[in-house]
Amino acid sequence: MKKTLIALSVLAAGSANASVNLLDQDGVIVDLSGSAEVQFIQKIVADNVDSDPSIRLDDGDITLNTTIPVNTNLNVVAGLSFDLSNTDENGNTSDFFNDELYAGFQGADFGTLTFGRQFLISDDAGIGKDYEMGLEQLDLGKPQGSEVVKYVYDNGQFYFGASHDVNANDNGGITDARLGARFGGLDVRGYYYTSDDVGAVGNEVDGYNIEAEYIFNAFALAASYGNVEKNNAETDLVELAGSYTMGKNTFALGYVFADLESDPKAAGLENDYNNVYANVTHQLHSNVKLYAELGWADSDKYDLDLGYVAGMEVLF
Repeated sequence: MKKTLIALSVLAAGSANASVNLLDQDGVIVDLSGSAEVQFIQKIVADNVDSDPSIRLDDGDITLNTTIPVNTNLNVVAGLSFDLSNTDENGNTSDFFNDELYAGFQGADFGTLTFGRQFLISDDAGIGKDYEMGLEQLDLGKPQGSEVVKYVYDNGQFYFGASHDVNANDNGGITDARLGARFGGLDVRGYYYTSDDVGAVGNEVDGYNIEAEYIFNAFALAASYGNVEKNNAETDLVELAGSYTMGKNTFALGYVFADLESDPKAAGLENDYNNVYANVTHQLHSNVKLYAELGWADSDKYDLDLGYVAGMEVLF
């Protein structure tokens, strides 16, 4: 089924948040969206590591998107986004930064082509239904760049996307792609990611992830298999997840298995992880949700403590 330019303008937006329409005149649309998410979290860590619960600024951003019609078959699109929390994986925060600044073209028949600072296609990879207590699905590095060319096409049933970061001195040398199809409630897709000399000369990553999700009534089931080769290490990942929605409450359960193997020349990186998480989400409002999650992990090499998180997310 062919998508209209209005529907495609939603796909071009850099954020999935709710939005406030600032301008809708003569076909020119300008939307403002944002989010604020705060957590009380105890991470899953080795039991010999001293780690106390903390309040974490998980997300905070403001995004502007615009769609400008050139003719009946062509739009110009642009996006500008600021990350206000800038929280790294250790919970440390710094000043806000501009994480998206792009412009491009969009057509009902050929899709969307954008240029600039933006997230790569692989940023959408993963089927996990966890908030913080699930093992990372694909350790590919930061799926974002400052000189990215990205193309996305979606006709409702089949969809495709590819992106490339041409800046080799930043986190360039990255190329990734996605191919997927929808059949009723079933969504099947695959991701591929490859990079050279990212962060340092000699760093190489090759990875893929195959995913499937099936939604029927109030249930959602998902599974994925991924493989990542990163320098001297190779990781296989299997993930299963499911959820059930009852009224304003959604209950989710997930399992992740990670098998890490290293080159014989590397220093004993082999390890297996089993990870289980469970959470409940209450939709207080269409733009507000509360959630709580427990997570447990088992490792061949480490004794790991139980982790938990409680959080609140507000969208506008």
